[in-house]
Amino acid sequence: MQVLPGGDTRWQLYRLLSDPTRLKLLALAAEEELSVGELAELLDESQPNVSRHAAPLRQAGLLADRRQGTRTLVHLAEGARADAVVADALDAGRKLCTADGSLPRVAEVVLRRDAKTREFFARPPDAEVGLSPEIPSYLYALAMLLEHRELALDVGTGDGALLDLLAPIFRRVVAVDRSEAQLGRARQRVRAHGYENVELVEDQIGGSRVLAAVGAGADLVVASRVLHHAPRPRAAMTELVSLARPQGRVLVIDYARHEDEQFQDAQADVWLGFSPDELADFAESAGLVDVRVVPVPGRFVRTGPDAHLPWLSLLGTRPLGNGA
Repeated sequence: MQVLPGGDTRWQLYRLLSDPTRLKLLALAAEEELSVGELAELLDESQPNVSRHAAPLRQAGLLADRRQGTRTLVHLAEGARADAVVADALDAGRKLCTADGSLPRVAEVVLRRDAKTREFFARPPDAEVGLSPEIPSYLYALAMLLEHRELALDVGTGDGALLDLLAPIFRRVVAVDRSEAQLGRARQRVRAHGYENVELVEDQIGGSRVLAAVGAGADLVVASRVLHHAPRPRAAMTELVSLARPQGRVLVIDYARHEDEQFQDAQADVWLGFSPDELADFAESAGLVDVRVVPVPGRFVRTGPDAHLPWLSLLGTRPLGNGA
């Protein structure tokens, strides 16, 4: 029953939007893509009731959803706002959600998505630091192939594994993580290998300490396996782009879409990877140009608990005049 375009079923749209719960559901889904469980919490309803209310809205073309493992994520359908009746319903729904306090709580619900992530990365270090002794020398020699290598930014550095690649190439490296426990592991690596050009910063992606350290922007911003921990990956991509200088590069390495839900508990993952189109859309929406997304060959990921997962690599350029 698609009622948006008009026709004999158009009158059913008014009946569909006469229910206050559906109005609030519509407004919340327009505010943020939310799981059925999150919507149930915000609406103080059971998940079956939320699904029951969402079904006719989806059938009418007002809501769309996508699967993330066993979760169903719901958002306002593309183009729905253009309908005057729907726009009026969204306004009424926002007023209802503001009155009952559910709209202000959306940000709180989204923030809790990465509570397990924070707890996971706050665990004390338990792994030894290791590095093939020839790699830094080879990378230092290869650095002459790069024209711009003044500053690299390693976002979500974790134990600092990428520093073994970046420190020999760039004159200066800023490594950022919001977990002191993770930075402790990176600090061990920095000391063990004598990386005098590395600065460790405890902060969020776009925090004041990061901005001060980066200044006018980095030649290269790298985020390895960061986006799948981000409550809002699209917003996180925008923040990454904002940290690159004009004509600087942004490199994102993350999991391709997968169905291994154990990572939501074992590794505190918020998202079960992304499709190439999703990553490209995040990057282009953030203002990157010349965006390329390629799969990482499985033979290069040989060890670790995620060695069986597919990986993707995205590279893009921040153009001159980009205000991301």
